[in-house]
Amino acid sequence: MNLVDRVKRILLSPQSEWEVIDGEATTPGALYIGYILPLAAIGPIATVIGFAVFGITVPLAGTVYRVPIGSAITSAIVTYVLTLVGVYVLSLIIDALAPTFGGTKSPIQALKVATYSTTAAWVSGIFAIMPGLRMLGLLGLYSVYLLYLGLPVLMKAAKDRAVAYTVLILVVEFVLMVVIGLVGSRFTGMQPAM
Repeated sequence: MNLVDRVKRILLSPQSEWEVIDGEATTPGALYIGYILPLAAIGPIATVIGFAVFGITVPLAGTVYRVPIGSAITSAIVTYVLTLVGVYVLSLIIDALAPTFGGTKSPIQALKVATYSTTAAWVSGIFAIMPGLRMLGLLGLYSVYLLYLGLPVLMKAAKDRAVAYTVLILVVEFVLMVVIGLVGSRFTGMQPAM
């Protein structure tokens, strides 16, 4: 299945698509090359364009700060690499926690969950390109629902424990994203507001 079809199906008909994904044989390399690498690049590329070309409006001051292109590119590369590592780390945690929630350990199934459930967050990264659209990045929260649907199917977690499993994974994912954001921001010279 090609990338665009998979993105459409996981976003528009996730329940049936998780069943298809469950039965697919794949490798970590195939997931990275065919899905993770291109989709994880959307946000960093859009951010470089958005921050270097259109800039960031400073709240209350009304001024626009444009990140120097070199800093924006460096930050994007660092963020991209850390995101690639973060997907793998997240899959290790999903796999390790599966038995706790009545599931079955499977490193490849865990990597599929980490990969495909993040689709909405990666695709919504495109909204970083324009200042007026950046709030639409919140549509990436749909990834929470995708994770919730995917854990019982791929990790065979008990359906009645899927909410707890999802919440725990979200906490871990939030910590990973904060670390990635903090490290990436070090290269722009800007500190994120906390």
